[in-house]
Amino acid sequence: MELAKILVVDDAAFMRMMIKDILSKNGFEVVGEAADGAQAVEKYQELKPDLVTMDITMPEVDGIEALKRIRAIDASAKVIVCSAMGQQAMVIDAIQAGAKDFIVKPFQADRVIEAVKKALG
Repeated sequence: MELAKILVVDDAAFMRMMIKDILSKNGFEVVGEAADGAQAVEKYQELKPDLVTMDITMPEVDGIEALKRIRAIDASAKVIVCSAMGQQAMVIDAIQAGAKDFIVKPFQADRVIEAVKKALG
């Protein structure tokens, strides 16, 4: 089975590093990363990943807007949103916009992997 290719999107470099670490240790390939929503949309088009982990709160273009743009380009896009505690309303918006699942910061490795595997189906 080919490794699932994942795009990691978060405005905090250390958060991207944490997710990349969790994913690569569990046999997934991180093909790219982006620091904001606009960059995420560009990278999605360029890299065609199997899955995107998307931070909700980012400068310029937030995760929900980026999710909508990606889904407009590719209706079958698989996106998992990442949120901090207390962002339930945003998570609901993201799910309604087409997110497959959500993970909460600080990340629990097993929860991240569970969400990724479920989203990739």
